[in-house]
Amino acid sequence: MRIFVFVMEEGTLARAADRMHLSQSAASRQLMLLEQEFDVTLFSRTQKRLIPTPEAEKFYPEALSLLAQIDELPTVFSQMRKDVRPPLRIVSQTRIASGLVLPSIAEFASAHPDQPVKLEIMLRRDLGRRIMHQKFDVCVSALPLPVEKLEPIPLGAATLCIALPRAHPLAAYPALGPRDLIGVPYIALDETTVLRRLIEREVTGLAKPAYEVSVGNAAYRLVHDGLGFAFADPVSLDPALAPGIALVPWERQLSIEFAYFIAERKETEPSSHAFGRILQSQFEAKSRQTNLGSNGRGSV
Repeated sequence: MRIFVFVMEEGTLARAADRMHLSQSAASRQLMLLEQEFDVTLFSRTQKRLIPTPEAEKFYPEALSLLAQIDELPTVFSQMRKDVRPPLRIVSQTRIASGLVLPSIAEFASAHPDQPVKLEIMLRRDLGRRIMHQKFDVCVSALPLPVEKLEPIPLGAATLCIALPRAHPLAAYPALGPRDLIGVPYIALDETTVLRRLIEREVTGLAKPAYEVSVGNAAYRLVHDGLGFAFADPVSLDPALAPGIALVPWERQLSIEFAYFIAERKETEPSSHAFGRILQSQFEAKSRQTNLGSNGRGSV
């Protein structure tokens, strides 16, 4: 099964065999045994190439899940011997790690001091494989995710604003549009992000970005240092930068939906749900920091 997964990931039997430290013929025999055992064809063999069948595409996430459980066995037995609680493994999209997840961990630690926590922060595009490998207990991200297997628990929609240095003249405006921002350098997230695609789809009249960054916290830092404006929301804004940044409502309402996912693990499930409730409370409190009127205008 592991050879099957490596072939799916590497694209060739030769590279999969190298990862398993097997000869190519031995790896091929193992694949054939797997197919014979369950009477299924996982690859069509054309000119020495292995082409995944529809059955292979369906089996791939299941194989990842099974192998993830097998890989966890040493940790499970080690924790049993040590009689220690397994850590609550939290995976967070980079965008909301500082503004939402870290404050939630601090609140969770206060309420559950005996529960260890392990946090991994990664770009949204890398979350899909982590979810498929089930290397997490709670995953927090913007929607949608490229994984259909888990049901998201909605946190809500974060309304986009314009982030400006607090001392900037435009920071006192009740709302801003493209005309107001003429001459102000645009600090944008790169084209792989959900936010950038949303803005390019819904907003016209913006100047070409003067700066492009891959993570929101870098954009907020540049805004804080006076280099221009960026699209932001009160949920993802780093609390350490918030005193120096004003969030001014955009002239028409745009928002990004966030959610969290819980893996089904009996040993950490109560802690996962407790952390989820704290996430929800933190999200709702931060969302109220910018009050928008019914017409999309309001004050900070």
